[in-house]
Amino acid sequence: MPDDIYRMDTLSDPQVSPDGEWVAYVVTSNDRASDEMRSAVWVVSWDGKQHQRLTYAGSNASVPRWSPDGSHLAYLATPAGAEHAQVMLVDRSGGTPRALTNASDEINSYAWSPDGQRLVLAVTSTGENAAGASTTAGTAAKTPAPIVIDSAYFKEDVTGYIGRGNKQQLYLCEVASGILERLSDRRDVNDILPAWSPDGRQIAFARTRERLEDTDGMMDIDVIDARPGAAAHTLVRAYAPNFPRVAWSADGKYVAYPQGRELKYYIYLHDELAQVPAAGGAPRVLTAALDRSVMSYDFSADGKAVTLLVEDDRVQYPARLDLGSLAIERLIARPIVVTAQSHARSHIAVVASDDTTASEIYALEGKNLRRLTTHGDSWLSNVQLGASEDFSFKSRDGTEVHGMLVLPPGYVAGKRYPAILWIHGGPDLQDNHSADFDSYQNRRQMLAAAGYVVIGVNYRGSSGRGFEFARAIFADWGHKDVEDVLAGVDAVVARGFADPEHLGIGGLSYGGVLTDYTIASDPRFKAAVSQAGTGNILASYGVDQYLLWYNAELGPPWKNPQLYLKLSYPFFHADRIHTPTLFMGGDRDFNVAITGCEQMYAALRTLGVPTQLVIYPDQFHELTRPSFYKDRLERELAWFDRYLK
Repeated sequence: MPDDIYRMDTLSDPQVSPDGEWVAYVVTSNDRASDEMRSAVWVVSWDGKQHQRLTYAGSNASVPRWSPDGSHLAYLATPAGAEHAQVMLVDRSGGTPRALTNASDEINSYAWSPDGQRLVLAVTSTGENAAGASTTAGTAAKTPAPIVIDSAYFKEDVTGYIGRGNKQQLYLCEVASGILERLSDRRDVNDILPAWSPDGRQIAFARTRERLEDTDGMMDIDVIDARPGAAAHTLVRAYAPNFPRVAWSADGKYVAYPQGRELKYYIYLHDELAQVPAAGGAPRVLTAALDRSVMSYDFSADGKAVTLLVEDDRVQYPARLDLGSLAIERLIARPIVVTAQSHARSHIAVVASDDTTASEIYALEGKNLRRLTTHGDSWLSNVQLGASEDFSFKSRDGTEVHGMLVLPPGYVAGKRYPAILWIHGGPDLQDNHSADFDSYQNRRQMLAAAGYVVIGVNYRGSSGRGFEFARAIFADWGHKDVEDVLAGVDAVVARGFADPEHLGIGGLSYGGVLTDYTIASDPRFKAAVSQAGTGNILASYGVDQYLLWYNAELGPPWKNPQLYLKLSYPFFHADRIHTPTLFMGGDRDFNVAITGCEQMYAALRTLGVPTQLVIYPDQFHELTRPSFYKDRLERELAWFDRYLK
């Protein structure tokens, strides 16, 4: 139930030590006393027998990285009295950590040099003149300066408005002294994702002129000598990937990077793995035969293979890519979601979860997983989960669509239950086999525990079924995706699970958008919960962070006003809606602005349809206060209970 959020941990960012004997990882939990999400760095031995927490309450540690000799572990945390996170260093066996850096701006990422003598830092400067500011400690101005904006990507959820000086720059840090020196000779660009060459002489990274991808949707993959003031040279200009990471092959001859589709398909996730010769030459796509998105990758120590994380139908699995033949071998057959991986020597550690187990650290040995941690056992042992199953059905036009179903605990065969269609966001995401905190499966289990049959549909536009399936709703939102979710509900009703007279619907982000589309298209739902969504796409232009996406997929409104009006039918035809609807969102959401919920609430309020608007102060697209998250779950359940029971 909602109060369980205080008992759930989420694991992430596994890092195998250089000798393969330990795995460091991050544990994130919800602290009731401080009403904050807290993260800590833990280590577990490779045999799973020893567990140790290296950081404690208040440090909010993340991004653990082993020193090349494995004697120490670095991580990002904010020391007492500091304004920004610094790179901290602690002995592997524990002890008092010390700060390696003293940066006055935000450190986004870092990497050890192969000899362990230096770090490369990616640091975001703030303020209009920050590109020329010192990165030593300074005092903040008492009166905030005006934000001067001259870029197309000018706002971002959590980050806020992106001013002229909001550039990410690379710095070299001498470990022994802590001295920082700017790496690049350019101050007018955005340099991200640094990675050392195996010999430590060069650093590969991605460069843009905008905050993320440039206005053409591209970014440069560059290489620079590892010395202050050096000039970079570009290896390739590629479409900006959705999950960017730059890495060197084991022999240092190639630089690898994920490559997305063209800009107009920005939101339809489908990243391929490509590499380009470090000395210059033509790039090569390594996963062209794989019609699935590559989520992560790591080169083997012998340089003969790459371990991929592949997003597939309701799962995410590790696979081995042979660099000679480009053949891809799936390593795990059972339904599971692997979200992160790390390699050292012959050891591979992953974070994985499934229908009944939250995220844990596992050793990947051949094609088998050996569990190393048990963080989720304490709370899962005290809850009764509903039975979960996959199902498939035909949509209105005959397209095969897949979904997931959760039955209430203690389900009685032959009995029809009130049912809730809970729609995932994206649209380039999917319902999958993960019981992790805030996963769609976890949300479905909470609703099922309240006595509902819960339906998840991977409608067209979702990832996991290939590129053509994903782009099927290109510039046609609220059409085929609505047909798919309605057909999913029909299928569950036809199988005798759901009571057709007691149906609810809800979702967050695009799940909220699709909720608005669906209740404006079909009157069958007796209750709806629309979170961080919008029914007025026209009013979203320039208000949220997706300006490049709108321009590329829909074109600007003055060129295609009828298309924007067509896609905004929930608002402009709100009089079709009769479903009591609860709208919810954060007041600082720059992903899908709260105006979308406000307008839909105002429309239904004007029409006399039962409605309510809940706004969470100082919150973004995703809620960060555990008490607000709990409150949202409680309000969802209360709304559905009111109208469905």
